Amino acid sequence: MTDKGISPITDILAKSFPQKDVHGAISMPVYITAAFEFETAEEMEDAFLGKNGKHTYTRISNPTVEAFEARVQAVSGAKHVMAVASGMAAISEVFATIAYAGSNIVTSPHLFGNTFSLFFFTLKEFGVEVRFCNLLDINEVKKQIDENTCAVFTEIITNPHMEVADLAALAEVAHQKGVPLIADSTIVPWTTFKAPDFGVDIEIVSGTKYISGGATSIGGLILDYQTFDWTQSKKLKSLAEKTGKRAFQVKFRGEIGRNMGAIMSPQTAFLQNLGLETVDLRFREVCRNCLELALFLQTLPKVKNVNYNGLPSDPFYEISKKQFGGYPGAMLTFCLEDRAACFAFINRVKIIRRATNLFDNKSLIIHPESTIYGTLTPEYKKIVDVPDNMLRLSVGLENVDDLKADILQALN
Repeated sequence: MTDKGISPITDILAKSFPQKDVHGAISMPVYITAAFEFETAEEMEDAFLGKNGKHTYTRISNPTVEAFEARVQAVSGAKHVMAVASGMAAISEVFATIAYAGSNIVTSPHLFGNTFSLFFFTLKEFGVEVRFCNLLDINEVKKQIDENTCAVFTEIITNPHMEVADLAALAEVAHQKGVPLIADSTIVPWTTFKAPDFGVDIEIVSGTKYISGGATSIGGLILDYQTFDWTQSKKLKSLAEKTGKRAFQVKFRGEIGRNMGAIMSPQTAFLQNLGLETVDLRFREVCRNCLELALFLQTLPKVKNVNYNGLPSDPFYEISKKQFGGYPGAMLTFCLEDRAACFAFINRVKIIRRATNLFDNKSLIIHPESTIYGTLTPEYKKIVDVPDNMLRLSVGLENVDDLKADILQALN
């Protein structure tokens, strides 16, 4: 999409419902039901065996969720899409599908708090090792990968460190070693980021953010581009010999998704389907606001430094522009004198909301070290390395001059 004219997403979405509604509704109806009735025992058997494509139970599939998945698939270009209960559910279920006791995950320690906790604490108890390294150093990544590595995982812009790894370089080294590249792309939607162009095999998105259309609901998405040869996976090898590059999809749909029970609710699918229709318009506007605020913050003496990948002075500006087309999301961080100054700033804002989450229509401020990473011990806080004088700002759709005025009065 250019800044003028109609986004191609609009046209894609208009054609992407899996089937026409019986009453001609232009928004997919919400099928709020647990179960679905069948005419015969034979039809029921075929449905449970996946032979006729019919829905059996909403914990497994639902028409409203299916419609949302089809539209995401059309917009993103993924071969298969799985909608689940949250972004964290998406990450958890991806690794439940491919990881095994004795396997390891190569990733950065600079991860969102719960992702760090999942890898470092939860999966460890199931015998899965996490190998933290600097993903900006390809040689270091290469050294960490071995025959038991089940994936290289990265956030396309780390939250809240704002680091941007070279995805194509990561993909090259991962694929040379027979390992998939899995990326959390929540920070930048498909309107300007095309994961398969940079070698990403599985993409994970928190639909709670941009897609939900103003933080209306909690949801997650798993996008399978079916580019990886799963015969190289110790866990999926035998299945891949039968199903080819569909092995991840088959394992997830036939076992993991059913057994872990974290499918997206039909109500959430309806809300996120509506949000999907305006994501391109909202995303570009909040990115413009974010860049203007980042430039403004750089002029303020009390602000020690500003991190935003859209700033020409940012160390990741060029790689960000290459991968995200000049729209690196609407999250920035900035540092004040100390922790006390951060708390005082948060307590004084009037327009900006004191809340967690990203990419609500409203601007949100949080002190990550004391909240998202607050339960970590000092030892573990050193690993994630989040400064205690850093604030994270998710920029919304408010008038940017009003946001500037709010920042000024909060600082002064």
